[in-house]
Amino acid sequence: MWTARRRILSLVKLKGYVTARAVSQAGIHTQELTRLVAGGTLERVGCGRYRLASAEITEHHGLALAAAATSDGVICLLSALSFHRIGTQLPAEVWLAIERGRRPPKLANLRLRIVRFSGPAFREGIEVHEIERQRVRVYSVAKTLADLFKARNRVGLDVAVEALREAWIGRRFTMADLDRAARACRVENVMRPYLQGIVT
Repeated sequence: MWTARRRILSLVKLKGYVTARAVSQAGIHTQELTRLVAGGTLERVGCGRYRLASAEITEHHGLALAAAATSDGVICLLSALSFHRIGTQLPAEVWLAIERGRRPPKLANLRLRIVRFSGPAFREGIEVHEIERQRVRVYSVAKTLADLFKARNRVGLDVAVEALREAWIGRRFTMADLDRAARACRVENVMRPYLQGIVT
């Protein structure tokens, strides 16, 4: 018969993390999670979410931690730009989009920059990638470019234009994808002159 510790570790290996709810539903007292954290086997990555302390750490570790802390957030703007290896931005915090009205996650060991989107601006262009065995939702290149122009006063117009130029040269998006993303973010008119200057 498996011990509580072995059963919890088997749950962690399924997804790369485990929730206190899943542990409780498996008939294991959640106090076992506290013991595993205290013993250095698990680390708490969000409210009621845990992963192996020895889990692989990659350059996108912060994105994996943010995804582990919320199932419905999406990596956006400068963090998405960095993930797609476009531009020169190296954000010191993780930019995370959440749907308007949702409560943002709280992480003691990670700085988050929360951005609130709604409707098509939230739902358009979501891709799913695996980072450190964690399912991470990231906006596509086209959607990230549209977001940058929408948030140009926050991130800088020069950042948005540089990213658009580099992504166009690298053929990182199709015009159909960019048009759909620009419509979702309502920045077609804002982007048009910059796009025309780059593609002509």
